Amino acid sequence: MNQRSCLTIILAAGEGTRMKSALPKVLHRIAGLPMVAHVVRAAGRAGGGDVALVVGRGGDEVRAAVAPYAPAAEMFVQRERLGTAHAVLAARAAIARGYDDILVMFGDTPLVESAPLEAARGLLADGNAVAVMGFRTEDPSGYGRLIEQDGRLVAIREDKDCSDDERRINFCNGGLMAIDGRQALALLDAVGNANAKGEYYLTDIVEIANARGLKVAATEASFENVLGINNRAELAAAEAIWQRRTRRSMMLSGVTLTAPETVFFAHDTEIAAETLIEPNVFFGPGVRVTGAATIRAFSHIEGATIGEAAEVGPFARLRPGADLGDHSKVGNFCEVKKAKVEPGAKINHLTYIGDAIVGAKANIGAGTITCNYDGYNKHLTEIGAGAFIGSNSSLVAPVRIGVNAYVASGSVITESVPDDGLAFGRARQDTKPGRAKILRERYAAMKKK
Repeated sequence: MNQRSCLTIILAAGEGTRMKSALPKVLHRIAGLPMVAHVVRAAGRAGGGDVALVVGRGGDEVRAAVAPYAPAAEMFVQRERLGTAHAVLAARAAIARGYDDILVMFGDTPLVESAPLEAARGLLADGNAVAVMGFRTEDPSGYGRLIEQDGRLVAIREDKDCSDDERRINFCNGGLMAIDGRQALALLDAVGNANAKGEYYLTDIVEIANARGLKVAATEASFENVLGINNRAELAAAEAIWQRRTRRSMMLSGVTLTAPETVFFAHDTEIAAETLIEPNVFFGPGVRVTGAATIRAFSHIEGATIGEAAEVGPFARLRPGADLGDHSKVGNFCEVKKAKVEPGAKINHLTYIGDAIVGAKANIGAGTITCNYDGYNKHLTEIGAGAFIGSNSSLVAPVRIGVNAYVASGSVITESVPDDGLAFGRARQDTKPGRAKILRERYAAMKKK
Protein backbone atom coordinates (compact mmCIF):
# COMPACT_ATOMS: atom_id res chain seq x y z
CA MET A 1 0.00 0.00 0.00
CA ASN A 2 1.22 3.50 -0.86
CA GLN A 3 2.37 5.13 2.37
CA ARG A 4 3.11 8.52 0.81
CA SER A 5 1.02 11.44 2.06
CA CYS A 6 -1.34 12.86 -0.52
CA LEU A 7 -3.48 15.93 -1.12
CA THR A 8 -6.24 15.63 -3.70
CA ILE A 9 -7.21 18.95 -5.28
CA ILE A 10 -10.56 18.75 -7.03
CA LEU A 11 -11.40 21.57 -9.41
CA ALA A 12 -15.15 21.95 -9.00
CA ALA A 13 -15.85 25.54 -10.02
CA GLY A 14 -17.78 24.72 -13.21
CA GLU A 15 -21.08 26.54 -13.69
CA GLY A 16 -24.25 24.81 -14.86
CA THR A 17 -24.60 27.09 -17.90
CA ARG A 18 -23.98 24.48 -20.58
CA MET A 19 -26.12 22.05 -18.61
CA LYS A 20 -28.95 24.61 -18.89
CA SER A 21 -29.20 24.41 -15.12
CA ALA A 22 -29.11 26.62 -12.04
CA LEU A 23 -27.35 23.75 -10.27
CA PRO A 24 -23.52 23.78 -10.27
CA LYS A 25 -22.37 21.35 -12.94
CA VAL A 26 -20.53 18.99 -10.58
CA LEU A 27 -23.71 18.42 -8.56
CA HIS A 28 -25.55 16.75 -11.43
CA ARG A 29 -25.92 13.07 -10.63
CA ILE A 30 -24.66 9.79 -12.00
CA ALA A 31 -26.36 6.73 -10.45
CA GLY A 32 -27.98 8.98 -7.86
CA LEU A 33 -24.68 10.52 -6.66
CA PRO A 34 -23.30 13.98 -7.55
CA MET A 35 -20.44 13.79 -10.04
CA VAL A 36 -18.00 15.42 -7.64
CA ALA A 37 -18.73 12.76 -5.00
CA HIS A 38 -17.83 10.04 -7.52
CA VAL A 39 -14.47 11.79 -8.00
CA VAL A 40 -13.86 12.04 -4.25
CA ARG A 41 -14.64 8.33 -3.79
CA ALA A 42 -12.21 7.35 -6.54
CA ALA A 43 -9.49 9.48 -4.97
CA GLY A 44 -10.15 7.89 -1.60
CA ARG A 45 -9.78 4.39 -3.03
CA ALA A 46 -6.43 5.48 -4.50
CA GLY A 47 -5.22 6.73 -1.12
CA GLY A 48 -6.00 10.33 -2.03
CA GLY A 49 -5.69 11.51 1.57
CA ASP A 50 -6.79 15.06 2.34
CA VAL A 51 -9.18 16.79 -0.04
CA ALA A 52 -9.15 20.42 -1.18
CA LEU A 53 -12.18 21.60 -3.15
CA VAL A 54 -11.68 24.55 -5.46
CA VAL A 55 -15.16 25.94 -6.00
CA GLY A 56 -17.01 28.85 -7.53
CA ARG A 57 -20.72 29.45 -7.12
CA GLY A 58 -22.54 26.98 -4.88
CA GLY A 59 -19.46 26.07 -2.87
CA ASP A 60 -21.37 25.13 0.27
CA GLU A 61 -23.58 22.76 -1.72
CA VAL A 62 -20.52 21.15 -3.28
CA ARG A 63 -18.87 20.66 0.10
CA ALA A 64 -22.08 19.14 1.48
CA ALA A 65 -22.19 16.69 -1.44
CA VAL A 66 -18.72 15.33 -0.70
CA ALA A 67 -18.98 15.45 3.09
CA PRO A 68 -20.09 11.80 3.48
CA TYR A 69 -16.90 10.68 1.70
CA ALA A 70 -14.47 13.42 2.77
CA PRO A 71 -15.84 15.05 5.94
CA ALA A 72 -12.67 17.07 6.50
CA ALA A 73 -12.52 18.47 2.96
CA GLU A 74 -11.38 22.08 2.80
CA MET A 75 -13.00 24.58 0.47
CA PHE A 76 -11.12 27.20 -1.53
CA VAL A 77 -12.87 29.74 -3.73
CA GLN A 78 -11.58 30.61 -7.20
CA ARG A 79 -12.92 34.13 -7.56
CA GLU A 80 -11.57 34.73 -11.07
CA ARG A 81 -11.45 32.24 -13.93
CA LEU A 82 -7.83 32.51 -15.04
CA GLY A 83 -7.04 28.93 -16.04
CA THR A 84 -6.37 25.54 -14.49
CA ALA A 85 -3.02 26.43 -12.88
CA HIS A 86 -4.65 29.47 -11.32
CA ALA A 87 -7.43 27.21 -10.01
CA VAL A 88 -4.96 24.79 -8.43
CA LEU A 89 -3.13 27.68 -6.77
CA ALA A 90 -6.37 28.70 -5.09
CA ALA A 91 -5.50 25.82 -2.74
CA ARG A 92 -2.00 27.21 -2.10
CA ALA A 93 -2.42 27.08 1.68
CA ALA A 94 -3.14 23.35 1.54
CA ILE A 95 -0.30 22.60 -0.90
CA ALA A 96 2.15 24.52 1.30
CA ARG A 97 1.60 22.12 4.20
CA GLY A 98 3.96 19.69 2.49
CA TYR A 99 2.55 16.50 0.99
CA ASP A 100 4.46 13.83 -0.86
CA ASP A 101 1.90 13.72 -3.67
CA ILE A 102 -0.59 16.20 -5.11
CA LEU A 103 -3.42 14.75 -7.20
CA VAL A 104 -5.21 17.23 -9.43
CA MET A 105 -8.65 16.06 -10.52
CA PHE A 106 -11.79 17.55 -12.03
CA GLY A 107 -15.21 17.43 -10.41
CA ASP A 108 -16.91 16.67 -13.73
CA THR A 109 -15.06 13.40 -14.50
CA PRO A 110 -17.31 10.96 -12.61
CA LEU A 111 -16.10 7.79 -14.33
CA VAL A 112 -12.50 7.99 -13.11
CA GLU A 113 -11.36 4.82 -11.34
CA SER A 114 -8.72 4.32 -8.69
CA ALA A 115 -6.29 2.24 -10.79
CA PRO A 116 -4.99 5.04 -13.06
CA LEU A 117 -4.73 7.36 -10.05
CA GLU A 118 -2.66 4.76 -8.24
CA ALA A 119 -0.50 4.37 -11.37
CA ALA A 120 0.12 8.13 -11.49
CA ARG A 121 1.12 8.16 -7.83
CA GLY A 122 3.38 5.20 -8.53
CA LEU A 123 5.24 7.30 -11.11
CA LEU A 124 5.85 9.95 -8.45
CA ALA A 125 7.18 7.29 -6.09
CA ASP A 126 9.57 6.26 -8.89
CA GLY A 127 11.10 9.73 -8.95
CA ASN A 128 8.99 11.66 -11.44
CA ALA A 129 8.08 15.23 -10.56
CA VAL A 130 4.96 15.21 -12.73
CA ALA A 131 2.75 12.35 -13.94
CA VAL A 132 0.08 13.06 -16.54
CA MET A 133 -2.89 10.80 -17.20
CA GLY A 134 -3.41 10.23 -20.91
CA PHE A 135 -5.69 8.19 -23.15
CA ARG A 136 -5.56 6.83 -26.68
CA THR A 137 -8.17 7.46 -29.35
CA GLU A 138 -8.59 6.73 -33.04
CA ASP A 139 -9.66 10.33 -33.60
CA PRO A 140 -7.36 12.63 -31.59
CA SER A 141 -8.40 15.83 -33.35
CA GLY A 142 -9.14 18.59 -30.87
CA TYR A 143 -7.18 17.02 -28.02
CA GLY A 144 -3.82 18.05 -26.63
CA ARG A 145 -1.13 15.51 -27.60
CA LEU A 146 1.33 13.95 -25.18
CA ILE A 147 4.77 14.30 -26.73
CA GLU A 148 7.16 11.60 -25.47
CA GLN A 149 10.85 11.00 -26.05
CA ASP A 150 12.69 7.95 -24.73
CA GLY A 151 9.88 7.12 -22.36
CA ARG A 152 9.72 10.63 -20.93
CA LEU A 153 6.92 13.13 -21.41
CA VAL A 154 8.48 16.30 -22.77
CA ALA A 155 5.44 18.41 -23.65
CA ILE A 156 1.69 18.65 -23.97
CA ARG A 157 0.93 20.24 -27.31
CA GLU A 158 -2.48 21.73 -28.07
CA ASP A 159 -4.04 20.47 -31.29
CA LYS A 160 -3.81 23.84 -33.04
CA ASP A 161 -0.11 24.09 -32.24
CA CYS A 162 0.86 20.57 -33.39
CA SER A 163 3.08 19.85 -36.36
CA ASP A 164 1.82 17.42 -38.98
CA ASP A 165 3.78 14.59 -37.34
CA GLU A 166 2.49 15.50 -33.89
CA ARG A 167 -1.11 15.50 -35.12
CA ARG A 168 -0.71 11.83 -35.94
CA ILE A 169 -0.03 11.05 -32.28
CA ASN A 170 -3.09 9.39 -30.73
CA PHE A 171 -1.90 9.60 -27.10
CA CYS A 172 -3.86 12.54 -25.71
CA ASN A 173 -4.02 14.59 -22.55
CA GLY A 174 -6.73 13.47 -20.14
CA GLY A 175 -6.31 16.50 -17.86
CA LEU A 176 -5.75 14.65 -14.59
CA MET A 177 -2.30 14.98 -13.11
CA ALA A 178 -0.09 14.03 -10.16
CA ILE A 179 2.65 16.36 -8.93
CA ASP A 180 5.52 15.83 -6.49
CA GLY A 181 4.47 17.81 -3.44
CA ARG A 182 8.01 19.12 -2.89
CA GLN A 183 8.05 20.65 -6.37
CA ALA A 184 4.41 21.65 -6.76
CA LEU A 185 4.43 25.30 -5.69
CA ALA A 186 7.65 26.12 -7.52
CA LEU A 187 6.32 24.61 -10.75
CA LEU A 188 2.90 26.21 -10.45
CA ASP A 189 4.32 29.65 -9.64
CA ALA A 190 6.47 29.46 -12.78
CA VAL A 191 3.44 29.14 -15.06
CA GLY A 192 2.90 32.27 -17.13
CA ASN A 193 -0.07 33.58 -19.07
CA ALA A 194 1.59 34.50 -22.37
CA ASN A 195 -1.16 32.97 -24.48
CA ALA A 196 -4.14 34.16 -26.48
CA LYS A 197 -6.51 33.83 -23.52
CA GLY A 198 -4.17 35.31 -20.93
CA GLU A 199 -4.74 32.27 -18.71
CA TYR A 200 -2.45 30.10 -16.60
CA TYR A 201 -2.44 26.55 -17.94
CA LEU A 202 -1.62 23.63 -15.68
CA THR A 203 -0.23 21.70 -18.67
CA ASP A 204 2.68 24.18 -18.88
CA ILE A 205 4.33 22.59 -15.85
CA VAL A 206 5.38 19.65 -18.04
CA GLU A 207 7.81 21.77 -20.05
CA ILE A 208 8.80 23.78 -16.97
CA ALA A 209 9.74 20.59 -15.12
CA ASN A 210 11.69 19.27 -18.11
CA ALA A 211 13.57 22.56 -18.40
CA ARG A 212 14.62 22.17 -14.75
CA GLY A 213 15.93 18.67 -15.32
CA LEU A 214 13.06 16.98 -13.51
CA LYS A 215 11.54 13.73 -14.71
CA VAL A 216 8.06 13.77 -16.22
CA ALA A 217 6.05 10.73 -17.34
CA ALA A 218 2.61 9.79 -18.59
CA THR A 219 0.33 6.94 -17.59
CA GLU A 220 -2.42 5.57 -19.78
CA ALA A 221 -6.08 5.29 -18.83
CA SER A 222 -9.20 4.51 -20.80
CA PHE A 223 -11.07 7.42 -22.38
CA GLU A 224 -13.96 6.70 -20.00
CA ASN A 225 -11.75 7.49 -17.02
CA VAL A 226 -11.08 11.03 -18.17
CA LEU A 227 -14.45 11.74 -19.77
CA GLY A 228 -15.60 15.21 -18.76
CA ILE A 229 -19.27 16.18 -18.65
CA ASN A 230 -20.36 19.50 -20.14
CA ASN A 231 -24.01 19.00 -21.08
CA ARG A 232 -26.94 16.73 -20.37
CA ALA A 233 -26.30 14.56 -23.43
CA GLU A 234 -22.82 13.77 -22.08
CA LEU A 235 -24.32 13.24 -18.63
CA ALA A 236 -26.65 10.58 -20.05
CA ALA A 237 -23.76 8.96 -21.92
CA ALA A 238 -21.73 8.80 -18.70
CA GLU A 239 -24.70 7.28 -16.87
CA ALA A 240 -24.90 4.57 -19.53
CA ILE A 241 -21.19 3.78 -19.14
CA TRP A 242 -21.48 3.65 -15.34
CA GLN A 243 -24.48 1.32 -15.55
CA ARG A 244 -22.71 -0.96 -18.04
CA ARG A 245 -19.69 -1.26 -15.74
CA THR A 246 -21.87 -1.97 -12.72
CA ARG A 247 -24.03 -4.58 -14.46
CA ARG A 248 -20.91 -6.46 -15.48
CA SER A 249 -19.49 -6.22 -11.95
CA MET A 250 -22.76 -7.50 -10.47
CA MET A 251 -22.89 -10.47 -12.82
CA LEU A 252 -19.25 -11.35 -12.18
CA SER A 253 -20.01 -11.32 -8.44
CA GLY A 254 -22.75 -13.94 -8.90
CA VAL A 255 -25.91 -11.89 -9.52
CA THR A 256 -28.13 -13.07 -12.40
CA LEU A 257 -29.52 -10.34 -14.67
CA THR A 258 -31.81 -11.85 -17.28
CA ALA A 259 -31.83 -8.64 -19.36
CA PRO A 260 -28.84 -6.64 -18.08
CA GLU A 261 -29.38 -3.59 -20.26
CA THR A 262 -32.80 -2.96 -18.65
CA VAL A 263 -31.66 -2.99 -15.00
CA PHE A 264 -30.47 0.23 -13.36
CA PHE A 265 -28.41 0.42 -10.17
CA ALA A 266 -27.54 3.26 -7.79
CA HIS A 267 -24.05 4.15 -6.62
CA ASP A 268 -24.48 2.21 -3.36
CA THR A 269 -26.61 -0.78 -4.40
CA GLU A 270 -25.59 -4.00 -2.65
CA ILE A 271 -26.84 -7.30 -4.10
CA ALA A 272 -25.99 -10.72 -2.65
CA ALA A 273 -24.74 -13.48 -4.92
CA GLU A 274 -27.35 -15.88 -6.35
CA THR A 275 -29.96 -13.12 -6.51
CA LEU A 276 -32.09 -13.21 -9.65
CA ILE A 277 -33.12 -9.86 -11.16
CA GLU A 278 -35.65 -9.92 -13.98
CA PRO A 279 -35.98 -7.22 -16.67
CA ASN A 280 -36.81 -3.55 -16.11
CA VAL A 281 -35.90 -3.22 -12.44
CA PHE A 282 -34.77 0.13 -11.02
CA PHE A 283 -32.68 0.44 -7.83
CA GLY A 284 -32.58 3.88 -6.24
CA PRO A 285 -30.06 4.78 -3.52
CA GLY A 286 -29.88 2.82 -0.29
CA VAL A 287 -30.82 -0.71 -1.39
CA ARG A 288 -29.32 -3.82 0.21
CA VAL A 289 -30.20 -7.37 -0.80
CA THR A 290 -28.61 -9.38 1.99
CA GLY A 291 -29.22 -12.89 0.68
CA ALA A 292 -30.15 -14.65 -2.53
CA ALA A 293 -33.52 -13.15 -3.46
CA THR A 294 -35.76 -12.85 -6.52
CA ILE A 295 -36.60 -9.42 -7.88
CA ARG A 296 -39.24 -9.76 -10.55
CA ALA A 297 -39.80 -7.52 -13.56
CA PHE A 298 -40.82 -3.85 -13.46
CA SER A 299 -40.09 -3.30 -9.78
CA HIS A 300 -38.88 0.04 -8.36
CA ILE A 301 -36.82 -0.18 -5.17
CA GLU A 302 -35.13 2.52 -3.09
CA GLY A 303 -33.96 2.78 0.50
CA ALA A 304 -34.94 -0.81 1.19
CA THR A 305 -33.45 -3.96 2.69
CA ILE A 306 -34.38 -7.35 1.23
CA GLY A 307 -33.60 -10.62 3.00
CA GLU A 308 -32.60 -14.14 1.98
CA ALA A 309 -35.05 -15.90 -0.37
CA ALA A 310 -37.43 -12.94 -0.36
CA GLU A 311 -39.48 -12.31 -3.49
CA VAL A 312 -40.37 -8.86 -4.83
CA GLY A 313 -42.72 -8.07 -7.70
CA PRO A 314 -43.46 -8.07 -10.50
CA PHE A 315 -44.60 -4.42 -10.58
CA ALA A 316 -43.76 -3.81 -6.91
CA ARG A 317 -42.57 -0.60 -5.31
CA LEU A 318 -40.40 -0.58 -2.20
CA ARG A 319 -39.93 2.91 -0.76
CA PRO A 320 -37.42 4.08 1.86
CA GLY A 321 -37.62 2.16 5.11
CA ALA A 322 -39.02 -1.03 3.63
CA ASP A 323 -37.34 -3.96 5.38
CA LEU A 324 -38.24 -7.39 4.05
CA GLY A 325 -37.31 -10.41 6.14
CA ASP A 326 -36.11 -13.78 4.88
CA HIS A 327 -38.64 -15.74 2.78
CA SER A 328 -41.08 -12.83 2.75
CA LYS A 329 -43.00 -11.79 -0.34
CA VAL A 330 -44.21 -8.49 -1.76
CA GLY A 331 -46.08 -9.23 -4.98
CA ASN A 332 -47.52 -7.42 -7.96
CA PHE A 333 -48.86 -3.89 -7.64
CA CYS A 334 -47.88 -3.60 -3.98
CA GLU A 335 -46.23 -0.64 -2.29
CA VAL A 336 -44.30 -0.87 0.98
CA LYS A 337 -42.94 2.19 2.81
CA LYS A 338 -41.20 2.44 6.20
CA ALA A 339 -42.40 -0.99 7.20
CA LYS A 340 -40.78 -4.09 8.64
CA VAL A 341 -42.06 -7.24 6.96
CA GLU A 342 -40.92 -10.13 9.12
CA PRO A 343 -39.78 -13.54 7.84
CA GLY A 344 -42.31 -15.53 5.85
CA ALA A 345 -44.94 -12.79 5.70
CA LYS A 346 -46.82 -12.44 2.42
CA ILE A 347 -48.18 -9.28 0.81
CA ASN A 348 -49.18 -10.75 -2.50
CA HIS A 349 -51.01 -8.14 -4.55
CA LEU A 350 -52.72 -4.75 -4.83
CA THR A 351 -51.76 -3.59 -1.36
CA TYR A 352 -50.26 -0.57 0.41
CA ILE A 353 -48.32 -1.13 3.64
CA GLY A 354 -46.87 2.03 5.18
CA ASP A 355 -45.53 2.79 8.67
CA ALA A 356 -46.15 -0.75 9.79
CA ILE A 357 -44.83 -3.94 11.30
CA VAL A 358 -46.04 -7.11 9.62
CA GLY A 359 -45.40 -10.17 11.79
CA ALA A 360 -43.78 -13.40 10.69
CA LYS A 361 -45.93 -15.53 8.37
CA ALA A 362 -48.79 -13.04 8.39
CA ASN A 363 -50.89 -13.01 5.22
CA ILE A 364 -52.14 -9.72 3.80
CA GLY A 365 -55.04 -10.05 1.36
CA ALA A 366 -55.45 -8.19 -1.93
CA GLY A 367 -56.56 -4.58 -1.70
CA THR A 368 -55.51 -4.11 1.93
CA ILE A 369 -54.25 -0.69 2.94
CA THR A 370 -52.80 0.71 6.14
CA CYS A 371 -54.38 4.13 6.65
CA ASN A 372 -51.26 5.64 8.19
CA TYR A 373 -51.80 9.38 7.61
CA ASP A 374 -54.47 11.56 9.23
CA GLY A 375 -53.56 14.68 7.27
CA TYR A 376 -51.06 15.83 9.89
CA ASN A 377 -49.16 12.86 11.32
CA LYS A 378 -48.16 9.31 10.40
CA HIS A 379 -49.24 6.45 12.68
CA LEU A 380 -48.12 2.86 13.18
CA THR A 381 -50.02 -0.29 12.25
CA GLU A 382 -48.90 -3.50 13.95
CA ILE A 383 -49.92 -6.84 12.46
CA GLY A 384 -49.06 -9.84 14.62
CA ALA A 385 -47.33 -13.02 13.57
CA GLY A 386 -49.59 -15.44 11.74
CA ALA A 387 -52.40 -12.89 11.36
CA PHE A 388 -54.71 -13.06 8.34
CA ILE A 389 -56.01 -9.83 6.83
CA GLY A 390 -58.88 -10.43 4.42
CA SER A 391 -59.03 -8.76 1.03
CA ASN A 392 -60.12 -5.14 0.65
CA SER A 393 -59.52 -4.26 4.30
CA SER A 394 -58.55 -0.83 5.63
CA LEU A 395 -56.52 -0.74 8.83
CA VAL A 396 -56.87 2.74 10.34
CA ALA A 397 -53.72 3.54 12.33
CA PRO A 398 -52.78 3.61 15.08
CA VAL A 399 -54.04 0.07 15.43
CA ARG A 400 -52.77 -3.38 16.41
CA ILE A 401 -53.88 -6.68 14.92
CA GLY A 402 -52.95 -9.45 17.34
CA VAL A 403 -51.00 -12.65 16.83
CA ASN A 404 -52.99 -15.17 14.77
CA ALA A 405 -55.90 -12.74 14.57
CA TYR A 406 -58.30 -12.75 11.61
CA VAL A 407 -59.77 -9.70 9.87
CA ALA A 408 -62.77 -10.40 7.66
CA SER A 409 -62.66 -9.26 4.05
CA GLY A 410 -63.98 -5.77 3.35
CA SER A 411 -63.47 -4.56 6.91
CA VAL A 412 -62.55 -1.08 8.10
CA ILE A 413 -60.65 -1.67 11.33
CA THR A 414 -60.47 1.27 13.72
CA GLU A 415 -59.88 -0.59 16.99
CA SER A 416 -57.19 -3.08 17.93
CA VAL A 417 -57.89 -6.79 17.54
CA PRO A 418 -56.66 -9.15 20.30
CA ASP A 419 -54.54 -12.24 19.73
CA ASP A 420 -56.63 -14.99 18.08
CA GLY A 421 -59.50 -12.51 17.68
CA LEU A 422 -61.85 -12.30 14.68
CA ALA A 423 -62.85 -8.80 13.58
CA PHE A 424 -65.68 -7.71 11.26
CA GLY A 425 -65.65 -4.02 10.42
CA ARG A 426 -68.28 -3.77 7.70
CA ALA A 427 -71.97 -2.87 7.40
CA ARG A 428 -74.53 -5.68 7.53
CA GLN A 429 -75.73 -6.75 4.07
CA ASP A 430 -79.38 -6.04 3.21
CA THR A 431 -80.76 -7.88 0.14
CA LYS A 432 -83.97 -6.75 -1.65
CA PRO A 433 -85.31 -9.58 -3.86
CA GLY A 434 -86.50 -8.39 -7.32
CA ARG A 435 -85.33 -4.80 -6.75
CA ALA A 436 -82.65 -4.99 -9.48
CA LYS A 437 -85.32 -5.47 -12.19
CA ILE A 438 -87.25 -2.43 -10.94
CA LEU A 439 -84.07 -0.29 -10.91
CA ARG A 440 -83.14 -1.26 -14.46
CA GLU A 441 -86.60 -0.36 -15.75
CA ARG A 442 -86.54 2.98 -13.93
CA TYR A 443 -83.07 3.92 -15.23
CA ALA A 444 -83.98 2.89 -18.78
CA ALA A 445 -87.07 5.11 -18.69
CA MET A 446 -85.01 8.06 -17.39
CA LYS A 447 -82.49 7.63 -20.18
CA LYS A 448 -85.23 7.89 -22.86
CA LYS A 449 -86.46 11.25 -21.56
